[in-house]
Amino acid sequence: MKAISVRQPWAWAIIYALKDIENRGWPIHYSLSRRQIHAAKTCTKKEYQLAKEFCQSMGVVIPELISLRRGQVIGIVTIVDCRFSQVASGWGMPEQYHWQLENPREITPIPYIGQLGIFEVPDDLVMEVAA
Repeated sequence: MKAISVRQPWAWAIIYALKDIENRGWPIHYSLSRRQIHAAKTCTKKEYQLAKEFCQSMGVVIPELISLRRGQVIGIVTIVDCRFSQVASGWGMPEQYHWQLENPREITPIPYIGQLGIFEVPDDLVMEVAA
C-alpha cells in the first residue's frame, strides 16, 4: 500500500484528532484512494512547539513530543479531494494544496523508513500487522 510521511505531531492529529487536511506544496492526483500515514522520524522542538500552538488554536491538545511515535506507519486515511487553498477547514494553510482526508483509522504501528513523496510499504509488512 502507498504511504506518505507526515511530521509529528501532524501525523498524530490526522489519525487521532480528525485533522482533515494535509497541506502540501504539490497536488495529488489519486482522489478516493487509501494511503498509510507514516510518522516521520524527524521533528525539532521548535517545529513541535509551533504545531502544538496551532493545534491548541483548533481546540486539540496533543501528546508530549517524547510520547509520539516516529519512524513508523501509524494509520490509514482516504484522500477524497485535492484543491489549492480552497477547502473550508481550519487545518488548511494558505498557498498550499489541501489534500482532503476522511476515514482515519489507527493500525498497529509498522517500523519503517519514510521517503519523500508517495512511497510503497511492502505488502508483507502490512499483512504481518494485520494477522
